[in-house]
Amino acid sequence: MVSGIVHALDIEPDLISLVEEKCRQTRITNVRAQVRDFVGQGSGLADHSVDAALLFNILHHDQPLALFAEAWRVLKPGGVCAVIHWNYDPTTPRGPAMEIRPRPEQCIDWGRQAGFLFDKQCYYDLPQYHYGLLFRNTFV
Repeated sequence: MVSGIVHALDIEPDLISLVEEKCRQTRITNVRAQVRDFVGQGSGLADHSVDAALLFNILHHDQPLALFAEAWRVLKPGGVCAVIHWNYDPTTPRGPAMEIRPRPEQCIDWGRQAGFLFDKQCYYDLPQYHYGLLFRNTFV
């Protein structure tokens, strides 16, 4: 589905090992999985080097604006930043505690603060437990 390189970054070595094993099993060769604390260290990717950045189930951490800023930094002109997060709903069986779980409006505000454009048509309900947001950088 992707013709370029997919950078898979996670702080959990077991999750990186799982990604690498699934890639081996399915003969996917364009994924570069790396153990990395990108909240604290950044992605390690070059400025304006990727077409898309995916922030999935991560914006409940204590530096969500820094994550958006890093996504902005690595995106090429015209790039997109996709966000998926758990619904702000206490009946959701998984996910972070409600006191740190961001509402969609908070994520939209953080994205805009980082320089992204957001169109209300780019809000997606992802049943049963998630929502999705799609941002574009402003140097299109």
